[in-house]
Amino acid sequence: MLDTTDFDPAHYVLIIKCPDTRGIVAAVSGYLNDNDISIVESNQFNDALGDMFYVRVVFRQAGPKMPPMATLRDGFKPIAHRFSMDWEIHSLANKPRVLIAVSKFGHCLNELLYRWRSGLLPVDIVCVMSNHDDMRSLVEWSGIPYVCLPTKGIGKSEQEAEFLKLIEDYQADLVVLARYMQILSDDLARRLEGRCINIHHSFLPSFKGAKPYHQAHARGVKIIGATAHYVTSDLDEGPIIEQDVQRVHHGLTPEQLVAIGQDIEARVLARAVTWHAERRVIINGAKTVVFS
Repeated sequence: MLDTTDFDPAHYVLIIKCPDTRGIVAAVSGYLNDNDISIVESNQFNDALGDMFYVRVVFRQAGPKMPPMATLRDGFKPIAHRFSMDWEIHSLANKPRVLIAVSKFGHCLNELLYRWRSGLLPVDIVCVMSNHDDMRSLVEWSGIPYVCLPTKGIGKSEQEAEFLKLIEDYQADLVVLARYMQILSDDLARRLEGRCINIHHSFLPSFKGAKPYHQAHARGVKIIGATAHYVTSDLDEGPIIEQDVQRVHHGLTPEQLVAIGQDIEARVLARAVTWHAERRVIINGAKTVVFS
């Protein structure tokens, strides 16, 4: 019987983005097999229009010959070079450190905290920041530091400098804007590119500004929804991670639309954060490949 006492129990994920060509899957699976590795989950996507190939492989140790991760990475470099790969290997045991930013609406924050407490959200929430004090009791009850950085009385650049310092002090891997009702400056958005997720309502047509659900009610919309996306310097134009919609009808009040919309927002944001944490999202320019 094989002695598994010294086996690494962790699961790892290999992410690959490269030009499409023959032999990629064979080379990757062959390399893992040669190093006593078992593939737990494998997803791939051939983008025929962009002539690109995307791979996500979750693996674990299967035999005693699996080398240390540094050695495994070094051994993979010739394959990556041959196929011109952008690639990463991560341990899924290392949960991303997440800082959440929120304003006065708590539905998205509450959903994230509930999933985190229940073990359904594979992240470490290290801090919650807000420009108001409304969510303090909820956050501190969960045992998470709460920092209020009000925007009144100081300039936007000063407040953002404190925000950025907070991100750096807590060594946050991911920033989640859980209905944080402040527009990030171009500079801060660029600094956080690829590691900041936002949630906003999305309608057909799209309603901007105050009371979007009331605007939607006034226009008699038939579908409401929400979009989670990565933040870029182009406002609400970042790569989309997840969207969802629900049909509505003329008999609903604006307040009922708000309740339905907030429920969609909370679910969509939670899914987007989960998929990012599980390394299921690959950014490809203005869009994403999501192995959900």
